[in-house]
Amino acid sequence: MVEISKADWKLFRERVPEWQEHYMEQLTKKYIEMLSSPGNASDHFWELEKRIKNDKKHPGVMLEINKSEAIWDIAIFIKKKVITLNDLEGFSEDLIDSVTEIINR
Repeated sequence: MVEISKADWKLFRERVPEWQEHYMEQLTKKYIEMLSSPGNASDHFWELEKRIKNDKKHPGVMLEINKSEAIWDIAIFIKKKVITLNDLEGFSEDLIDSVTEIINR
């Protein structure tokens, strides 16, 4: 496993908020869909509350940024469908190779 370079670390810190924002936009669309579906308002309310409670724990919503965990965090983002490998454009080949190795395990 390669240690993250300064350039990759900087890029990671810049991109995480963008990746999380994009993920939360997807969640919001799902919430709107659910709230707009036929059914009781109370059922929708409690389902939304349950989903938000679970979604808050997802790395696409909340993530403690730590340099030693960055490569693992990127792999988790890919596995949890927050981002794709295409979103790693600009990162070093070493980082991309390490992430690819993790996700293919």
